[in-house]
Amino acid sequence: MERFTAKFADRVAGVLSGFDRLVFRGTLRQLAHLEGLRSYLSHQHVLLKDFGAFVDRVSRGIKKGCLAVAKAQKVPMHYLESAAISKEDRARQIAAERQVTEGPVCLLSCVEAFQGYDIYRNAQTQKLELVRRMRKCLHYYWYEIHPECGFLNVRLRSWFPFDLQVCLNGREWLARQMEAAGLSYTRHDNCFSEVEDFARAQGLLDAQLRTDWTALLDGLAQKINPARAQWLGDYCPPYYWTTYQSEWATDLVFTEPEELRHLYPKLVRHAITTLGSEDVLRFLGRRAGVQRYPRAEVSSDLKTRAEGMRVKHRVNTNSVKAYDKAYTGTRAVLRAETTFNDVSDLKVYRAKEGGAPEEKTWRRMRKGVADLQRRAEVSQAANARYLDALASVEDGATLEERVRPITQPTTWKGKRVRALRPLATEDLALLEIVSRGEFTVNGLRNRDVRQAQFGADADASPEEVRRRAGRVTRQLRILRAHGLIQKVSHTHRYQVTARGREIITAVLTARHASVAQLAEAA
Repeated sequence: MERFTAKFADRVAGVLSGFDRLVFRGTLRQLAHLEGLRSYLSHQHVLLKDFGAFVDRVSRGIKKGCLAVAKAQKVPMHYLESAAISKEDRARQIAAERQVTEGPVCLLSCVEAFQGYDIYRNAQTQKLELVRRMRKCLHYYWYEIHPECGFLNVRLRSWFPFDLQVCLNGREWLARQMEAAGLSYTRHDNCFSEVEDFARAQGLLDAQLRTDWTALLDGLAQKINPARAQWLGDYCPPYYWTTYQSEWATDLVFTEPEELRHLYPKLVRHAITTLGSEDVLRFLGRRAGVQRYPRAEVSSDLKTRAEGMRVKHRVNTNSVKAYDKAYTGTRAVLRAETTFNDVSDLKVYRAKEGGAPEEKTWRRMRKGVADLQRRAEVSQAANARYLDALASVEDGATLEERVRPITQPTTWKGKRVRALRPLATEDLALLEIVSRGEFTVNGLRNRDVRQAQFGADADASPEEVRRRAGRVTRQLRILRAHGLIQKVSHTHRYQVTARGREIITAVLTARHASVAQLAEAA
């Protein structure tokens, strides 16, 4: 992200990075699988033929406990006839009508589909079986304006296994923290167009990561499901909390709205026409090489919405995107956002669950809240890589101005070096190779360029390999002489320079643009 903020330092008033939307799932692990439920029924001395009556009695007890809390706190209760009705809109409307600024807002209920437990009468075996299947039950939504987290909701499923879902917003949380700290701000939807002190505000966002998430979420769970211990007893310990979905947003506040209006279309065009699958994989923490992920579906798309245009890059269910979030009379906000739904491909340095704390190694990241801080680090790194890639966008300079220096002969260590011919087949192929996303992190070697141009060395004789290596050495020398790449000290690797990235991006963008696009740009 340093490249982006450095390039546009004169236009950016401040930057805020932190969680936006967070969705947590609470699971009673003993009831989350068939064997666990069978064990629980055995513990309660319940036969399968009595399953329906038993779980109906427990469900009614859970519902009664939830409604008792709402009645005790005099919270409005409303039943929604359709699951398609926006519960958040209804809750915000109720909060505005009741002028609630802190505390409970309402309790909404609605019948929704879910995967739960039921009894199946097997005609072949003539026996009852416990199965999972899609069914419907009443879901309760508890809305409140939390003193620390702001506006949030907790959803309780009123049938076994009584899962919970908590949805909160990190920017809502930040607003409450800034008010408590006496920091003035101007808010637009869930972003901030002006902040009195961006550094202090960022410190408050960073402090969110040190939250005792389990204690916070357990407290919310107790509000909507106070009867859990009464009806499930000591057999079911408290909820196990996982992060179902996380959105990590980096907001860049521009000092002038027109600056972002001028820049943003170029960022979108650059993101769609220049960034490829290798780049998208790299942004989201995947190692270089599409061939490593044969099951990864990588895509990029544009969507125009009422509030503006959004460009989004996906790898399966994870994504990184950018959009012009807000425009006010004096400021504008550009947001880069990473969303993780599946973290199974990511790593965290931790001990084995249940193992010795000192025996740490890189292991698969868990969905549990214990790895939430590592998820934040990976998300911030994804945003930073994405913004740095966007920093290569052309911002006013013409193609001729960018390319002119490399089309002139130069000298390197006292010797003359020929000019590059950016649109000639040979030189253009070389520029495409060195700009590949797979070389961005670790750099490239003579061997990498050689194999990209000629194929595997095993298919050639030793003499041919030496001839190819010599040719690539001369090509790399030309690129170094023109300042497009630089050698990494004490290695045989090369990195594309910031200047080289800008020039190569300009050439490749022009090459892939149609005549109509170039005419329109001109």
